[in-house]
Amino acid sequence: MKELNHEKVLTILPDRDPFAHKGDFGKILLLCGSRGYTGAAALSAMGALRSGAGLVFLGVPESIYAIEAVKLTEPVVFPLPDEGGRLSAEAIPEILERLPKLDAVLIGPGLGQSEGTLAVTKAVLEHFEGPVVLDADGINVAAGHKDILRGRTAPTILTPHDGEFARLGGVIGGDRAGAARALAKDLGCVMLLKGHETVITDGETDYLNHTGNPGMAVGGSGDVLAGIIVSLLGQGIAPLEAAACGAWLHGAAGDLCAGERGQYGMLPSDMVEALPRLLK
Repeated sequence: MKELNHEKVLTILPDRDPFAHKGDFGKILLLCGSRGYTGAAALSAMGALRSGAGLVFLGVPESIYAIEAVKLTEPVVFPLPDEGGRLSAEAIPEILERLPKLDAVLIGPGLGQSEGTLAVTKAVLEHFEGPVVLDADGINVAAGHKDILRGRTAPTILTPHDGEFARLGGVIGGDRAGAARALAKDLGCVMLLKGHETVITDGETDYLNHTGNPGMAVGGSGDVLAGIIVSLLGQGIAPLEAAACGAWLHGAAGDLCAGERGQYGMLPSDMVEALPRLLK
């Protein structure tokens, strides 16, 4: 079982070429948000930017586009066709047109579950040749279509909590690492099983994360984590290490916030703002 510390994380992060441009630091797409869940999209996008992504494109349902455009200045926010406040299948052609230019994709935070979000998720998994992070409702809609996960040749990272893990077919007993390893092997994915001492595994190599605290158990925290992981993927870090480093950075940012604000009052947006201090 491998473990990370600050020094090891910094050695995994790629060096920044002084002659590089924004396109060299990852072009990533986030498909997030729905009516009533605008914060999830914003937190994921800012988590990605604060962990080094060069270009963050955020596709959201058209009905919440104006809200996200006001919330966010740095990400490139664009509207997609929706139905009932959630992405519809009519969004697929525009999404597929963007995929060849991207380095990584995140699907799920605040997305909601519907036929449209299922269709969009399936289309990306089937057509994108790069790494995909599935979080929250991205996991929930894909759970009934595990053949698509098994059939992917490109990397997929799943970030379930215990309930989502069970929907994917995982069985948690006393050996969380063993359960995560078994499901990762079955699905051909990198598994990040959230919880106290998060387990990250590709079915062969395991990482155990010790950062984090109970103050992070608040809505929006996982959205920040998903944004960090897709950012690291877009910067060229291998999937298992991107997930493990993302978990470490997310927890360490939470620990900084707990020390400064206390576990009762800290917020996911505080974690986003703490990230740069860990990446110097």
